[in-house]
Amino acid sequence: MLKAVKIKRVSLRIRIFLSMILLTLIASILMASISIFQFKKEALVYHQERLERKENAIKEHINFILSNTTYPLTSENLPLIFKDKIHELADIHSLQINIYSLKGKLLKSSKASFSIDKSAPPIPDYILKLVQSSMDKRYVDIKVIDGKKYRSSFSQIKDLKFKPLGIVSLPYIEDDGFYDKELQNFLIRLGQVYGFMLIIAFALAYFLSSYITKSLKAISDKITETSLNQKNEKIELQDSSREISLLINAYNGMVDKLEQSAVMLAQSEREQAWREMARQVAHEIKNPLTPMRLTVQSFQRKFDPEDPDVRQKMDDYSKILIQQIDTMSSVASAFSNFASMPAQQNETLNVVEIVELALEIFNEEYIHFNAEEEKIITRLDRTQLIRVITNLVKNAIQSIPENQEYKSIVVWVKREENNVLITVEDNGVGIEPENSQYIFEPKFTTKTSGMGLGLGIIKNIIENYKGTITFETKYGRGTVFTVSLPLTKT
Repeated sequence: MLKAVKIKRVSLRIRIFLSMILLTLIASILMASISIFQFKKEALVYHQERLERKENAIKEHINFILSNTTYPLTSENLPLIFKDKIHELADIHSLQINIYSLKGKLLKSSKASFSIDKSAPPIPDYILKLVQSSMDKRYVDIKVIDGKKYRSSFSQIKDLKFKPLGIVSLPYIEDDGFYDKELQNFLIRLGQVYGFMLIIAFALAYFLSSYITKSLKAISDKITETSLNQKNEKIELQDSSREISLLINAYNGMVDKLEQSAVMLAQSEREQAWREMARQVAHEIKNPLTPMRLTVQSFQRKFDPEDPDVRQKMDDYSKILIQQIDTMSSVASAFSNFASMPAQQNETLNVVEIVELALEIFNEEYIHFNAEEEKIITRLDRTQLIRVITNLVKNAIQSIPENQEYKSIVVWVKREENNVLITVEDNGVGIEPENSQYIFEPKFTTKTSGMGLGLGIIKNIIENYKGTITFETKYGRGTVFTVSLPLTKT
């Protein structure tokens, strides 16, 4: 995370410079990798084709010998047929030749040190099966021994009527010395070329990044000074590129429309806010009106002056109406408090002392207060700060079920750089994931009572001081609200 932040803080000039250098390095690495891959692929294809060519030539030569021999063409006669010819074949084709029976036993070999009298390893069973099962009756076995790659071709020898007589094996050692030398020479030349290109890239990246960021720096300075509440100046920059000119023209056009847009936006927001508030007030007032209407209608139908319990019924009806009237009154008071926020009466105060004072109204023994310092001095409205604390603590109390055995609410006050942090942590039910995004909306509440305006009000208070309020929650385990307020110099 820290590395990502540091990368974001790197200037555009350095980013352009490093990007061009990085592209050059990546291009050189890719070119070298592709070249190595290509050389190895060519070497592989070369050895495959060379072995196939030799094998075809040797098999044609073998067929010629078989067609001109005086011995009967049987598997038992193969050692006699190739007794003298096998060395001639090996010399002509420059390749060792081994002839096996159909069961894999070695019959004849061109290897000088090899003797049939000695115990020679037969062809493995799996190779015999692969040779017999393949379409062309051929199989190439590849092994690496002591760092050298060996290819051994196994194919059937057939008589003039295409009847299998035996198996010919051609051991082949891949010699990549030529390709390795060519690859080494190529990489040396490639390194020299890209070394020269890297020097050019350094110079080009430096001048190009300086040229691009010079114009952007001038535009950035102007944009930084742009504000909705002041007269903004247009940008005048000569000798700029087409893209930069388009950016400047777009900014100048934005400045022309900014004043009109600001007025229209402010008016639209006010109208929208009041329309929303009016709809909510109407909705909340209609809720108690319905039971009041039903109560009055029921009273009209059932009223009987001769009823001995008429006074008790009158009291019951009156209590219902009074309850609904009180509900309407609380609705009106809640919206009144939200709509008409009192003006800030800032004073120099000790945040630690005020928070502790706000907690004294709560009688719950499980509320604990902690502060890292005895004094954190700033300028705030005492009443509004108390209002923030009481709302958060009240919500924390209500989030803990009454039947929960262990209850805990911890309030912390501490300093962090140029801000004071106030955290309220509870071990209540937490906030459901689907409700997290609505928690600060004025109309939202998960309680069976209340208007859902508490968090909306304190959010307005905090944002008026350029502060923030955030929360972390684990459903079923609790919630932590964190208020951050900037420390102003007294």
